[in-house]
Amino acid sequence: MGEPIVIAVDAVGGDIGPAAVLPGVEAALAARSDLQVILCGPADVVEPFAQAHDRCEAQVCTEQIEMDEHPAQAVRAKKDSSIVVGCRLIREGRAQGFFSAGSTGACLAAGTLVAGRIKGVARPALATVVPSPVRPVMLCDVGANADCKPEYLVQFAKMASVYAECLLDRPSPTVALLNIGSEDTKGSQLAQEAYRLLQEQVPNFVGNGEGPDLLEGRYDVFVTDGFTGNVCIKTIEGTSKVLFKAIRGVFAKSILTKLAAGIVKGGIVELKDSVSPDTFGGAPLLGVKGACLVGHGSSNERAIKNGVLTTAKTVSLGVSDLIAQSIAE
Repeated sequence: MGEPIVIAVDAVGGDIGPAAVLPGVEAALAARSDLQVILCGPADVVEPFAQAHDRCEAQVCTEQIEMDEHPAQAVRAKKDSSIVVGCRLIREGRAQGFFSAGSTGACLAAGTLVAGRIKGVARPALATVVPSPVRPVMLCDVGANADCKPEYLVQFAKMASVYAECLLDRPSPTVALLNIGSEDTKGSQLAQEAYRLLQEQVPNFVGNGEGPDLLEGRYDVFVTDGFTGNVCIKTIEGTSKVLFKAIRGVFAKSILTKLAAGIVKGGIVELKDSVSPDTFGGAPLLGVKGACLVGHGSSNERAIKNGVLTTAKTVSLGVSDLIAQSIAE
């Protein structure tokens, strides 16, 4: 076995909190023998768990950042919160990555202000694997930068390409600009200028990609500003939830439809898993030192497990160093 991979985990993040985080961490430890976890949170949560698990260390934190707090202000004020401490462990070299299902804004602020940006990165960006029954693709940015300059999108493309190549196993991933049409003259002034820069500076840029191209998996990486990306991914996730709820309603209408549901249950479960954000467990904050992944606030045990394991995989593949090299070039 090689060197251990040390991941700091926010024990109190998410809507479910420790009730999901602790069993999720336990499952991640069981799945990867080279994984070590530093569990950040209140003493009564992290110390008993660490005592019961050999590869877990308790990092007691006396503060917690709530979902409704102003992210940057909370990060500056609550220096002993689980999110700030987790990112500080990266800066201090005690951890190589951090995972939290807590406040996305606080994780973005702490990742940038505490863990620190990779040299040359203008704006760290939040990426996500778009769940699709065809094949997963990367979308970046999905919320870190609501207002963007065209040159930011070039860096988003380079960083997300590294992540797609490593985590999705896509050699020389194709990159598309999310836009309202395929022609290079379509879109806002930001989109048109970004198109020109991407064409000049990103070798695998293939042009504009429209909304339907995302779920069809037509390209490997889609880049856009954080406002558009956030609306896009939440629309996809919301549509998925509404659709599966409607399917359950259809199958519950009569005895015959219930029998039919029993016949196709396996296929429906497989389809639901293919579009579930729990599969990867979190969205990486690209452009910061180390590996920083942010999980859904509604993360369950499976999502926590997969988020911690994805963070560890990001570390083991050296994604941060590869991004630094890509930006430097």
